[in-house]
Amino acid sequence: MILGKALLIRLGSVYLALLLIFLMMDVNARPANMSAHKDKSLNSKEENEILPPDHLNGLKMEMDGHLNKDFHQEVFLGKDLEEFEEDSEPRKNRKKLKDIFSKVDINKDKSVSAKEMQRWIMEKTEEHFQEAVKENKLNFRAVDPDGDGHVAWDEYRIKFLASKGFNEKEVVEKIKNNEELKIDEETQEVLENLKDRWFQADNPPADQLLNEEEFLSFLHPEHSRGMLKFMVKEIVRDLDQDGDKKLTLSEFISLPVGTVENQQAQDIDDDWVRERRKEFQEVIDANHDGIVTEEELEEYMDPMNEYNALNEAKQMIAVADENQNHSLELVEILKYSEYFTGSKLMDYARNVHEEF
Repeated sequence: MILGKALLIRLGSVYLALLLIFLMMDVNARPANMSAHKDKSLNSKEENEILPPDHLNGLKMEMDGHLNKDFHQEVFLGKDLEEFEEDSEPRKNRKKLKDIFSKVDINKDKSVSAKEMQRWIMEKTEEHFQEAVKENKLNFRAVDPDGDGHVAWDEYRIKFLASKGFNEKEVVEKIKNNEELKIDEETQEVLENLKDRWFQADNPPADQLLNEEEFLSFLHPEHSRGMLKFMVKEIVRDLDQDGDKKLTLSEFISLPVGTVENQQAQDIDDDWVRERRKEFQEVIDANHDGIVTEEELEEYMDPMNEYNALNEAKQMIAVADENQNHSLELVEILKYSEYFTGSKLMDYARNVHEEF
């Protein structure tokens, strides 16, 4: 009898352990097709300092070709983006949003026109640029320990491999003696891509050394026209299926091969395809010929393109323009706060009554 109870307890423990493992797998698993939802887990601090980020604030597209879901919020809030959090106190967020509205409304007519929004978008994009410049100063010091103002590819390669867990002294010694580095295939592939990018950022006359400004372009291609072109070519290369260096709609919206495991995953994929189709047809394909060239994608990606900023301003206004007067009033921005800030203002009706 005692043995029977012990056996039941033991089986119960095994069952609970298996159930826990199953639940963990269910939470973390995602179908291969759910490419719109990328894993955004942070790497080590050191790796973040020296690796080009996949996400660039104020750019419509990520480095890997995904659409930037937070673009509207980034170009509306600028460096204040992090101040608007979902768990922030709604009253404070409402006050911040009212302050922003008054700044955007230059002529103080209590409405925001497309031109006023365009000017604001350009201003906020510039803020992201300046933030990147500030961060780059710290990042450059991390790869330029001797402080000579230049970083060689080998110096960077050593820091990169060290951030990946390789013994820095051993790597230095092997590179110094021209010995082969034993690197796994995945790390080697990343390293080769970084090397291509490194030499692209090396302005003529090429000396295989990057100064602080060139290192900024290496990490943030939006700061250099040449590097922006390089980024566009990389995106086209990854999406282009027939090798003609152009993108058709089907290439742009195609999903990675994989099995959709449940309806929720299928819905996410459907939304992803729908959004990319809309962006391709209405925005990126400027001449509406069904083909996106590298030149068209470059214009679309350029964060300082005033024409793009005006189009974006018109789109943002259209989302919240309930009275269809082609401008935004404060009441409309407050009502559509989640679109502009990512933070929903709770008890909207009561708050509007109090304020107006």
